[in-house]
Amino acid sequence: MSEKPKSLGDILQEFAKHRQVMQQELQRVIVGQNEVIEQLFAAIFTRGHCLLEGVPGLAKTLMVSTLAKILDVGFKRIQFTPDLMPSDITGTNVLEEDENGKRNFRFVEGPVFTNILLADEINRTPPKTQAALLQAMQEREITVGRTTYNLPDPFFTIATQNPIDQEGTYPLPEAQLDRFMFNIKVGYPSSDEEEKILSSTTRQEKVEVRQILNAKQIINVQKLVGAVAVSEFIVKYAARLVRATRPKDETAPAFIKELVDWGAGPRAGQFLINGGKAIAAMEGRFSVAIDDIRKIAVPVLRHRISTNFQAQAEGMTNEDVILRLLKEVPEPEIKKFV
Repeated sequence: MSEKPKSLGDILQEFAKHRQVMQQELQRVIVGQNEVIEQLFAAIFTRGHCLLEGVPGLAKTLMVSTLAKILDVGFKRIQFTPDLMPSDITGTNVLEEDENGKRNFRFVEGPVFTNILLADEINRTPPKTQAALLQAMQEREITVGRTTYNLPDPFFTIATQNPIDQEGTYPLPEAQLDRFMFNIKVGYPSSDEEEKILSSTTRQEKVEVRQILNAKQIINVQKLVGAVAVSEFIVKYAARLVRATRPKDETAPAFIKELVDWGAGPRAGQFLINGGKAIAAMEGRFSVAIDDIRKIAVPVLRHRISTNFQAQAEGMTNEDVILRLLKEVPEPEIKKFV
């Protein structure tokens, strides 16, 4: 007797369980940070890149390296420094001589040829080197000389940045910031979490995590998340939210025109919908809800709007502006069929 094919609902429930197991494994090493972990998973399941921001010592690097162990994929780490060159990331052509004395160029791959690339302290290197990642993050390929090389699939860049240091750092160009799906803020642990961290990290025990998904399974999960339904209602809401961040748009509220210099581009809307799909899939649902969009609006939009001096004078951060926007932007009306 042949087995009944699984429905989308069954597959999503199975995936939701996988995701819980991944979270449990990750939390054997990382204490707390539930929101950060959820956003990292959402990015990976939708082919997105992440920018992690937080003060030193909050386990940003440990979180990414542990995540790479749970996913049975290639992992490379680049420590960004002021003297790093673009070829240190992409790779370079080296001149070789064979036994007949004939010289040829051979391409030696750089660390970008991996599945998960950790760009540690990305703002410590000059814009020339930061720009080496632009093509990799958008087209998932690298051009060296006249040849273009495809990067492995799946490919994610997870960058970290320390918001305190100003000395010897270079702010990321807007074009590069826009390629990150989420700007994730890693906050301090709670009192209980801090005690747990202190007791578990001072015992000299090494925790080994299990591998849950391999590269092929991740690609299948990305297809599954892509199949999550998005109604016209959700698309309208995402578009309305993004357009409301632009001070020159007629739908923008008065406070946006007053406090914001420029708003988010269409890529923000794409990431809102894809992120909403990932949140729905991770909870075993096969359609996106308005609350899914609201849940990820802050990490998607906060690095895509530029507040002006007026906002700073009033003590309004990008996050405050987005939270106010979420309250003020109305949901689209659902057409009633008579």
